Amino acid sequence: MNRRQWLRLMGSGALVAATLPLLGCTSNMPPEAIAAWQPPAADLELRRWVLSHAILAPHSHNLQSWLVNLEMPDTILLRMDQSRLLPETDPFGRQMVMSQGTFIEVLAIAAQQRGYHAEVTPFPDGEFDPRRVDERPTARIRLIADASLQPDPLFAQIFQRRTNRSPYAATLPTPESLAAIADSMRGLPIRCGFITAADAQIERHRQIANEAWRIELSTPRTLLESYKVLRVGPREIAEHRDGLSLNEPFVRALTALGLFDRSKASSPDSAEIKGQIDKFAAKIAATPAFFWMISEANDRVTQLQAGRAYVRAQLAATAQGLAMQPLQQALQEYPEVYKSYNQIHQLLGANTPGQTVQMWARLGYAPAIEPAPRRGLAAHLV
Repeated sequence: MNRRQWLRLMGSGALVAATLPLLGCTSNMPPEAIAAWQPPAADLELRRWVLSHAILAPHSHNLQSWLVNLEMPDTILLRMDQSRLLPETDPFGRQMVMSQGTFIEVLAIAAQQRGYHAEVTPFPDGEFDPRRVDERPTARIRLIADASLQPDPLFAQIFQRRTNRSPYAATLPTPESLAAIADSMRGLPIRCGFITAADAQIERHRQIANEAWRIELSTPRTLLESYKVLRVGPREIAEHRDGLSLNEPFVRALTALGLFDRSKASSPDSAEIKGQIDKFAAKIAATPAFFWMISEANDRVTQLQAGRAYVRAQLAATAQGLAMQPLQQALQEYPEVYKSYNQIHQLLGANTPGQTVQMWARLGYAPAIEPAPRRGLAAHLV
């Protein structure tokens, strides 16, 4: 809406009329949308038990693009759902492959809890082309009993993990907490680091994050990609159980009045876009630390490993009482954001061929939030 439309709306009383029925309504997630966050029954068949944990892994835009085939005994064949991609903001599928890696790692942690080793064969029918993803399996996983295995301490955090987009407290993470996060990734071909508000360089991180966010919101096709998976209100959230959820009464009122049209991109100078930019900038300004991960290569297997490393880092952060929110906007690979992409790579010293910033995230203490919607195990079985 522009200013004239807003004043006309307020003067007509239409907004008040639309909002009144929502007064007293909760912004909580519909129970059916988050039912998957309840632990599965202990006597559930092993593969379904570990998969019930794996579907709680983080995924770009919460698309949950995991398809699972259980036809082979003791084996899980994982594919990427080709209808759940981000062709505008993730044209080469790097984030999608990382999201397959998060699934694999949570599955492996759950299997270890039951005394099984998850033997992972990445891309058993061949690795994806560097510039596109396809229907071939991303992994074949065999569950092998191993009495010598000890439970992974990160298992306890699977049902507690959240991608927390709230404002963070100004308190700096402790050195011990940062060390625990870094140590959780040991053995994976990814190096990580942190920068805190005690370092003057953090202002450059904030500038790049804000600019990349502005670019994504101001580029019609990338904004529409998010609008396409935006779920507004309890009915839409419960129906889809994926994507990006908005359940605040004010947004629901605007949607009910037809003032939030998700079929076309909002103008960069509209109130909603300016408001989102300002709100994001306030969160970034208050963020006490940033976390990053760099790989020495960027092939598909490395991207899988980066996803496995990231979810371990996030689970470790959860165990330390810390919240994380990925800042993928500057790591995306569409033309308009190339400048921000190059800036964050240069800032973090990822300058040689193949070196790739696989993850960059806000890190800090934040209030507890509800989990994101999940579609449930049955939606992923083929």
